[in-house]
Amino acid sequence: MLSLEQIVNETGAVRAALLRRGEQPPIDEVIKLDTRRRRLIREAETLRARRNKVSSAIGREKRPPTASETADMRADGQRIKAIEADLDRVQESLNQILLAIPNLPLESTPDGLDESANTVARVGREARPNDAAKPHWDLGQELGIIDMEAGARISGARFYVLKGKGARLHRALANWLLDTLTSEFGYTEIAPPLLVRADTMTGSGNLPKFRDNLYRDDETGLWLVPTAEVALNALHQGQIIEPHLLPLKYVACTPCFRKEHTAAGRDVRGIKRVHQFDKVEMFRFVQPETSEEALKEMVEQATTLCDRLGLPHRVVELCAGDLGFQSAKTYDVEVWAPGCKEWLEISSVSTCTDFQSRRNNTRYRPERGARTRFPHTLNGSALGMPRLLIAVLENGAQPDGTVDIPEPIRPYAGFERIP
Repeated sequence: MLSLEQIVNETGAVRAALLRRGEQPPIDEVIKLDTRRRRLIREAETLRARRNKVSSAIGREKRPPTASETADMRADGQRIKAIEADLDRVQESLNQILLAIPNLPLESTPDGLDESANTVARVGREARPNDAAKPHWDLGQELGIIDMEAGARISGARFYVLKGKGARLHRALANWLLDTLTSEFGYTEIAPPLLVRADTMTGSGNLPKFRDNLYRDDETGLWLVPTAEVALNALHQGQIIEPHLLPLKYVACTPCFRKEHTAAGRDVRGIKRVHQFDKVEMFRFVQPETSEEALKEMVEQATTLCDRLGLPHRVVELCAGDLGFQSAKTYDVEVWAPGCKEWLEISSVSTCTDFQSRRNNTRYRPERGARTRFPHTLNGSALGMPRLLIAVLENGAQPDGTVDIPEPIRPYAGFERIP
């Protein structure tokens, strides 16, 4: 959520920043509602002061109120009650508008209104031709490790089943990622709930914006997480983080659930765009002055993981118009899938500045006795499992029809190749 004070005091700058995203939010309506809100607050305060002045005078003079004073105080009380009800309605309208306004892009975020303006920031391991590579939907079926038909029978379109060494490889990749991030990169592993409350979804920025793309249990009102980011972001919801605890670095591997309405018409063959998938997610709470460096470090960690798996990859810097709703700056890490012959986003690393912490009312105290501030939050996949599995299979494909497993994964999987 943007700061109301920033919108009111820096209206031109906020409007210009949102225009860079291709957004034209109702800033004028926000100003109008805030003006009304302030007027109602002043009117209520004036009435309370007048009522208190009369009450104090009666108390000093040690006398009962006159009939006129009683009538005036009763009228003031009724007017205050009406103002408070009106104020609640104004505040609710204001909150609903503010919740629908996306984050402001950082000045360093490139201009552009769609993905055509994204730029390749750097290329890691170069993509090389692999004549033995096949699309994973063919390779997985031939090896007996991916069963799309069984997934469809069980649940419908965009579901799949991993079998045998496919399931073991999937589990091995997740365990290796978690072990590396915790033991080497200093993250604390979290096993969060997969069902969360509506205010938790709102705090992360998923509600109300993406309501139609989320799964919900109508009986309990709980929502299935579309990513572990939602739960990790809520770990300190409504709390004050004590001095010297930042940065806090969390990692979780969870199933993710998305309806993928936004993917209609796009290439959805295979397992790269499905309704349920696993993902290892990095998340940080940091002091605002360190968030830029934290973003660079998280991108470096994601690319390091790709390097160690021997995967061709590149880093793409997103333009303002292609940013996610809560993001101020994003780098996508893409891996080359030689069978599909396309770059697949395997990690999206973003800084959300204080956008999520404001929505969550998560604060920190820089030092004892200091005023609280909103920390910055950052998140990034490390890595998205279906696409990581695709990249490992297609890049590891050999002329004899087998697949070589990346060396770091072999101790976790218990085998060096498939079959």
